[in-house]
Amino acid sequence: MSSPENTEKVKRGFRNKDKEDKQVKEDEEKGGFVEKVKDLIEDVGEKIEEKIGFGKPTADVTAVHIPHINLKKAELVAHVLVKNPNPIPIPLIDINYLIESDGRKLISGLIPDAGTIHSHGSETVKIPVNLIYDDIKSTYRDIKPGSIIPYRIKVDLIVDVPVFGRLTLPLEKTGEIPVPYKPDIDLEKIHFEKFSFEETVAVLKLKLENKNDFDLALNGLDYDVWLSDVNIGGADLEKSANIGKNGISYMDLPITFRPKDFGSALWDMMRGRGTGYTMKGHVNVDTPFGAMKLPISKEGGTTRLKKNKEDSGDEDED
Repeated sequence: MSSPENTEKVKRGFRNKDKEDKQVKEDEEKGGFVEKVKDLIEDVGEKIEEKIGFGKPTADVTAVHIPHINLKKAELVAHVLVKNPNPIPIPLIDINYLIESDGRKLISGLIPDAGTIHSHGSETVKIPVNLIYDDIKSTYRDIKPGSIIPYRIKVDLIVDVPVFGRLTLPLEKTGEIPVPYKPDIDLEKIHFEKFSFEETVAVLKLKLENKNDFDLALNGLDYDVWLSDVNIGGADLEKSANIGKNGISYMDLPITFRPKDFGSALWDMMRGRGTGYTMKGHVNVDTPFGAMKLPISKEGGTTRLKKNKEDSGDEDED
């Protein structure tokens, strides 16, 4: 026969189990309600997006141009096409960019308040970057003048879009960029076409060596020449020549000067002795990376003066 105490324990046990079952049922109902609310919000959001036309913008780096390049720096402009599918303009809050080569940082920066993309429109955003070669070569000593280096440009576009909030659109593009080196020049000899003390017409036999790992298409040059420290003038010429990578090209440059201006140095030249010269100027070239204007210079060189009738003889003869 059970005691009142045991009966009480059994009743309490039944009451606790009922309470637990009730709590589980309430939790399940609450959980179901929350899920329903979430589904409703997502459904409403999708309907808003469908009806009003809100959507995430898209972007792509369509091209990287090199508008200007010389021995000191390269100017790069990344063209980023941004499309806005929304019925209202969206602001470009920030643009973060990074250019690296073989995983090594070359340059990075931030462009704040980069503009606005019109509603239901697209816009090309231009990101200008200057690569200073001295900075690169001082940091990465294995990057040599005349070489071509790979690059990767990474861009983060940060936009603010209704419904979606602040978004970051990561982009990147790869390519190659040169580290140009000036051509080496030698004035091998000077041929007289017409000789007199008042006026001499001559042809400069010029050797141009391309020390770059890319071709140069020469389309013009300007130059000045000094013989025995006397400036005999120069010219601006349109000359065409193709100089392959690490290749050599020869060209003839006409020039007119007055030998009587040389004084006693003239007689040394006339006796066939080596004549000191200096030459300075620029060459205009086309390259696979765009047009360049590169300096040419030679100081302390030695050349020979020869008359045309001597040309048929031994070229090594003074």
